[in-house]
Order: sequence, then structure tokens, then C-alpha cells
Amino acid sequence: MPYDFTSIIDRHGKDAIAVDGIGAMPGFAPDKPKPGFDEIPMWIADMNFPTAPSITRRIVQRTMHPLFGYFNPSDEYYDAIIDWQNRRNGVTGLEPRHIGHENGVLGGVVSAMKAFATPGDAVLLHSPTYVGFTMSIGGNGYRIVHSPLKRDEAGVWRMDFDDMDRKIKENNIHVAVFCSPHNPCGRVWERWEIERAMEVYAANDCVVISDEIWSDLILRGNHHIPTQSVSDDARRRTIAFYAPSKTFSLAGLVGSYHIVYDDYLRDRLVAVSEKTHYNAMNVLSMHALIGAYGPEGRQWLNALLGVLSDNVDYAVDVIDREFDGVSVSRPQGTYMLFLDCSEWCERHGLGISDLEKRGWDVGVGWQDGRQFQHPCAIRMNLALPKSRIEEAMRRLREYVFTD
Repeated sequence: MPYDFTSIIDRHGKDAIAVDGIGAMPGFAPDKPKPGFDEIPMWIADMNFPTAPSITRRIVQRTMHPLFGYFNPSDEYYDAIIDWQNRRNGVTGLEPRHIGHENGVLGGVVSAMKAFATPGDAVLLHSPTYVGFTMSIGGNGYRIVHSPLKRDEAGVWRMDFDDMDRKIKENNIHVAVFCSPHNPCGRVWERWEIERAMEVYAANDCVVISDEIWSDLILRGNHHIPTQSVSDDARRRTIAFYAPSKTFSLAGLVGSYHIVYDDYLRDRLVAVSEKTHYNAMNVLSMHALIGAYGPEGRQWLNALLGVLSDNVDYAVDVIDREFDGVSVSRPQGTYMLFLDCSEWCERHGLGISDLEKRGWDVGVGWQDGRQFQHPCAIRMNLALPKSRIEEAMRRLREYVFTD
């Protein structure tokens, strides 16, 4: 069945920060472009494609019934998650009791932090670091300790296991946040890498909070390994968070879920999240997940992954070929690029703010990489019709990366 990944949809005034936030969120969103240029939204991690038709059908069917009262998650909801995790990730032994609703992955991360750490405690993250982690974890009073990822001779981002171990010991850390696949670098970790990381965490008795919201968005030739699957200890030690929101562009419906196998970890997590009475599922988000995680949702996602893989290949090839001084590691997952612009800025005597403004002025709405703990980088969203990416690259070529 063909799906639409080419139409340019006008999202202005349709509850979309991706476009309505441009010029309206100083310090976070891009500035508005100069006259004569339209916005190409390449900053916030929000897709610009229509979602899977099975989702909208399911929501419409539910809205035909005129009551929206209190409810409990249905067996169909749990079955959909169990089937999805089995088909996509090879997960076995997952039961409804291991699954719990979260209003959002970041909210779940904070609940897990509150269950196993006290404000003021240190927590380990890899840098570059997702800005949402910085705001939510730091904003709740925890001290973030970064273990920098390093690019190897092939340009691939790698964890520094010795640095992780040293930072954990030096800062008496007992909670670590793991991002898999990694945002913003786009790494899809290999099994041996996750095994090594989990050995470090186990040796230091760390609870591991694993954000796997990007786990469905794996580009051509790569495969996601669930953190909990690499060993019995990882299964016991890890609180994992998932959601259909990133995969199917459903962030506005609000709905994520945790998978926790260990009874002790799960009891502590749920005790924190339930005490507020805010962590309650929206009935439409439940039906959206069921529509997403069915046969047509799988077909739609497979088609999407082909589009995203082609978009990434095109953009990386253009940058490598034409933008001398800009370094980018080809992502293996997500739909984001992370451009290291250090060499280009130094060569041209410009700061990263100047370079970002050049792009914003001509409507290339990319995102400040300093928000992700990198001093001279830019993050770019490629979940747009290819014609929009081609236009963005043309503007960068003609107006931005020039002498």
C-alpha cells in the first residue's frame, strides 16, 4: 500500500511547535527567516509526514462513541505492545505486568530518578546529551556528569568505558541514563557495546534508565538491541522507556510506556509515578498505540524507514562533498544529523551563533548544538519530504557555507 511521504503539508496554526515555534521561543527555537524565504522546519524532533492511516482510523472510530470517562488499559493495548516488541526487537517473556503507562519518556525518566536518587545526587549521561535530559534531570535538582562519546578513526561515535567507570566512581553515582539509539548522534549500539556498558554499570551497582524511544527508527543495514536483552543482569537492572510518539509523530497525543522486569525496580518506579495522580493514560492515545502497532502500522513504518534512509544518505553525501570543514557521522538510527562545524567556523572566523543565524535567515530552521553539550555543532531533522531537504541543501550551498 502506498503512503504519502512527498506532500508538503502546511502546519501553521495546527498546533505544531515545529513551525509556530520559529521566532517565538528565543534561545530555544530558530529565528524567523528574512522576507522571501519560507521556513523549512529542521530543528525539533518532529516528523513532517502524515501519520499511519491505521492510527487516524482507530481514533475516529473511538470518537464515534460519545463518552470518554474513566477507563483501564485494555487487553488489546498490552497485547499490541507485546506483539510489537516481539516482532521488532525479538523480545520474549514480556508480560502485561512488566508494562506501565508513562505520560512521556522524560516524565518516566524523572520518576525513575526520584525512585532511586535524591536531588543533589550525580547521574551519568553520555555527551553530546539530549537537551530534554538536561532540562528534566537538571531541572529536578540532579547533578549531571557527562562521559563524552568519542569518534573513532572511521568517524563512528563510541563510548569510553574507562571514562564511564572513572566518572561513576569519582562521583559516587548509582543511577545512569542510557540513550539507545543515541540522540543526537544517531548511534545504534552494537551488542558488544551495550554488554560492555552494562558490565560497567553492574560493577558499580548502578540502576540503568534506558531511553529507547528511537528504537523503531533504525536506518537501513542496522538493528536495535534492547538494553534489557543483553544479559540476565541487564534485564534485572534496567528500567526501559518506549513510545509510539517518535515513530508515528504522535507527541501531541501524549503516551509512552515503561518495561521493567524486576519487581523491586517496578514497584519503586510505580510508587513514585502513581502518587501524583498525573500519570494517567488518555483514552485516544491508547487507541492510537493499538492502531500504530498493528499490521498496517508495521507496513507504514517499513516504508518510512526507506524514506528516512534515503534522506540521510542524500544529506550526508551532500555535506561530505560540498561543505568543506563540516564533519558529520552518518547516523544509523533516528532521523537527525549532528553537524560538527568547529573546523568551518574556525576557518571562517565565525562563531556557531553566526553560522546558525545564516541558516535561519534563509529559512533553514536547524537547531543549536550547544543545547546538546557540544560547543560548535548543529542538529538537523531530516524527517521531511526529500524536496524540502534538497531545497535546504541548496540554500546552505548558496547562502550559508560560503566564503
